[in-house]
Amino acid sequence: MDESDGRKIRNICILAHVDHGKTTLADHLIASSGGGVLHPRLAGKLRYMDYLDEEQRRAITMKSSSISLKYKGHSLNLIDSPGHMDFCSEVSTAARLSDGALVLVDAVEGVHIQTHAVLRQAWVEKLTPCLVLNKIDRLICELKLSPMEAYTRLIRIVHEVNGIVSAYKSAKYLSDVDSIIASSSGEMSADENPEFWEDDEEVTFQPQKGNVVFVCALDGWGFGISEFANFYASKLAGVSVTNLQKALWGPRYYVPKTKMIVEKKHLSAESKAKPMFVQFVLEPLWQVYEAALDPGGDRAVLEKVIKSFNLSIPPRELQNKDPKNVLQSVMSRWLPLSDAVLSMAVKHLPDPIAAQAFRIPRLVPERKIIGGGDVDPSVLAEAELVRKSIEACDSSRDAACVVFVSKMFAIPMKMIPQDGNHRERMNGLNDEDSKSESDECFLAFARIFSGVLRAGQRVFVISTLYDPLKGESSQKYIQEAELHSIYLMMGQGLTPVNEVKAGNVVAIRGLGPYISKSATLSSTRNCWPLASMEFQVSPTLRVAIEPSDPADMSALMKGLRLLNRADPFVEITVSARGEHVLAAAGEVHLERCVKDLKDRFAKVNIEVSSPLVSYRETIEGDGSNLLESLRSLSLNASDYVEKRTPNGRCVIRVHVMKLPHALTKLLDENTDLLGDIIGGKGSHSVTLLESQTPSLEGNVDPIETLKKELIEAGVSTSPESKKDREKCKAEWSKLLKRIWALGPREKGPNILFAPDGKRIRDDGSILVRGSPHVSQRLGFTEDVTAEASEEEALHSEALTLESSIVSGFQLATASGPLCDEPMWGLAFTIESHLAEDSETEKQQQPENFGIFTGQVMTAVKDACRAAVLQRNPRIVEAMYFCELNTAPEYLGPMYAVLSRRRARILKEEMQEGSSMFTVHAYVPVSESFGFADELRKGTSGGASALMVLSHWEMLEEDPFFVPRTEEEIEEFGDGASVLPNTARKLIDAVRRRKGLHVEEKVVQHATKQRTLARKV
Repeated sequence: MDESDGRKIRNICILAHVDHGKTTLADHLIASSGGGVLHPRLAGKLRYMDYLDEEQRRAITMKSSSISLKYKGHSLNLIDSPGHMDFCSEVSTAARLSDGALVLVDAVEGVHIQTHAVLRQAWVEKLTPCLVLNKIDRLICELKLSPMEAYTRLIRIVHEVNGIVSAYKSAKYLSDVDSIIASSSGEMSADENPEFWEDDEEVTFQPQKGNVVFVCALDGWGFGISEFANFYASKLAGVSVTNLQKALWGPRYYVPKTKMIVEKKHLSAESKAKPMFVQFVLEPLWQVYEAALDPGGDRAVLEKVIKSFNLSIPPRELQNKDPKNVLQSVMSRWLPLSDAVLSMAVKHLPDPIAAQAFRIPRLVPERKIIGGGDVDPSVLAEAELVRKSIEACDSSRDAACVVFVSKMFAIPMKMIPQDGNHRERMNGLNDEDSKSESDECFLAFARIFSGVLRAGQRVFVISTLYDPLKGESSQKYIQEAELHSIYLMMGQGLTPVNEVKAGNVVAIRGLGPYISKSATLSSTRNCWPLASMEFQVSPTLRVAIEPSDPADMSALMKGLRLLNRADPFVEITVSARGEHVLAAAGEVHLERCVKDLKDRFAKVNIEVSSPLVSYRETIEGDGSNLLESLRSLSLNASDYVEKRTPNGRCVIRVHVMKLPHALTKLLDENTDLLGDIIGGKGSHSVTLLESQTPSLEGNVDPIETLKKELIEAGVSTSPESKKDREKCKAEWSKLLKRIWALGPREKGPNILFAPDGKRIRDDGSILVRGSPHVSQRLGFTEDVTAEASEEEALHSEALTLESSIVSGFQLATASGPLCDEPMWGLAFTIESHLAEDSETEKQQQPENFGIFTGQVMTAVKDACRAAVLQRNPRIVEAMYFCELNTAPEYLGPMYAVLSRRRARILKEEMQEGSSMFTVHAYVPVSESFGFADELRKGTSGGASALMVLSHWEMLEEDPFFVPRTEEEIEEFGDGASVLPNTARKLIDAVRRRKGLHVEEKVVQHATKQRTLARKV
């Protein structure tokens, strides 16, 4: 493939909310350009890309799959992706392999929660998007809108989608939920007429530019502005195609008398002119629909359309008694869907050569070597050469071959082509892939970014942790493998090929034993791994699984390994109690995983536990008054907890405070970045010049950005007065220079500050000062060596205790006092005073008290947990953002279901142009299991819900509530009759599951024997 061939490739993914018509659209594109694999009459009914039984049964797409299409000399790799939130990981895998995206939006339902998610995914992966407004026919047939009302609705949707993209570009929102809430609160005022909106030149989607098409995927028709501009240019004298294309969208009007196109201000007051899009595009469509579907419709309109456009329609189709079939025959030939969509894709979506030059900062971020005296210059030069090959999409045979595998997927062995040399190669295959998985074959879903990939080629499999500059220490992250077969994908079908050049999407066999989820393949060792994919959500639904028959344990273990490889998002872990825990994105995802385990991978009956919900622990308060909290954190404050080690040598004092919510959220969302910064070791360090999240600015140092955000987040809720705010900022900046550690796992949302007191106390004990290790890594303070001390022996011993204090802090933050769940948003200052060791204690210590560092660690852990208990602990639960759609008559039953689930309603509004209501609410994750089923039963199927993990929220209830005030005593009595509140119930449930002590009444009725018989 030379450069001209590379320019004729397009890699496209279809992205949309669930049920907005992605697979139906793909069907029509396959029927017209797929080489005859699908008959046009079956398009939209067969759902060719949904070839799994579960997908056909549920009528939703559950995985991303690719197919190769041919259109006017161009080769298009079309990837269909799921729209359900549970399978958003498949959207990430599709987006990484693509260069452009077709974003579908339902013209009736408009923008939904997953639309925000897929637009953000396209922006993160630097894809070029085109907009497809689907189900235009529903505006005519269901909503009965007039052409003017339909135009108003369409222009609103385009405006809203442009608003979402521009908000992501300006990095205004941290998450999809933030953008949804903001967009719903910032609705347009009633007097703003969309008819007069003008598109800005910088706006992403503009129909007059050609990157927006209007389609009805079910009936197989669609159009862009250019189709009508070309037609009317020949009818309207003196108007060029270019001018007409610009005028057919927006507030432009055609005056028949003067034969001129004017704006609204040039119209006379009594003029009843309509926008040109309404007059020249929508009204003819409405006339055709009315002529075909109305019982008394004028058939002459259809005849006129057929004659004007020279449509060849068989007479038997026009004489069909079903008017919908007649309409479909006319519309699909007048405005073919595939021509509208594929011509837009070829014209407006980039080819691999142009796309990779634009996407290179995201795919392989530029590295800056800091202090690398031992770095081999030849290795660095080759790595940079490989990066340039990727940037240029070099398809020459001399270029390094670089491939990114976005996921592994399993297909039955019987689906593998068995012909020619490929059969010989497979028969000779003698590896784990053929030995243990005789029924299932694992293929890699991959994109070639550089060079030529050949069957039988030996390549290096590189994980994301590999660093070519580290030499031997990084060898565990690289393996060598042989590729056995390469296939072009045709949905479920596979076409074997011997070699494929850069820019194509392929399936590779032979990598099963080497890749678990995703990886980079390279023909050279000296290659940076491509950046890992970003998933919109994390797997939050966890269940414990075990075989029904203990003898099937080995089969289940094998099945779990296969499932972990086949699903890019599932997580398999072993809990502290020895249970096998499966983590999925949601209930639908979990059901599919369990079904795959039973039927495909393990083939044994399994028992699934009730969901294991994660919680967090914190203390009372919102952390808004940072100045007061900082005063309470000072060592002179009295509200501390003091513990002594068993041998009495070390006294530990712990102060705790609540961090502001904005700071806690920032630390939680940047755990991976903080882990990379804090854990950076070695003689040289590599800094990514661009963060994983794209920005409008060129090269952004993520460490500098994080530093600024940490300072701002700490004082974001500080007092209003400027003097207090400046004082607060100064105190907070001073404190940021003392960050000793983060926890749990050294990168969590809890902070340990180094103490700032007198070095040596009056009694001769020495303070273990600690080192602001994290502050140094983040650049808040310089790396300084510890000063020498007169008490050399005691000082060196104090230095050895620093790691014990940090370990105690990590243990405490990993398991809080309420129910052994991680702590959330807390800051600790630990003051440890070490005294001299007497001779008698030296002799007694090993036998009586154990190792001294262990004593310190345990004392620190106990002191931190006691400090949290002293400050009114609270439980923090995860919350789903829930978007519900329902008819007005089901609002009552829907609210009843929400109230039983402890939901908090955010907004309720009627969808414009329809009678449906949209409700936004927060639902606790612990209450979400079975929510969709209960909602369907309660509303007789009249309401639907989609949930996405939003945030962590503190439960205000006190789990240890005891009546104290007169009003409380009057209401609850002496406290003996107070029922456990919600917080206490959640804590007891977790403690019971973990085998911890639970205070509960074992005997309910001690005075009377209770039997099953009811004797009077």
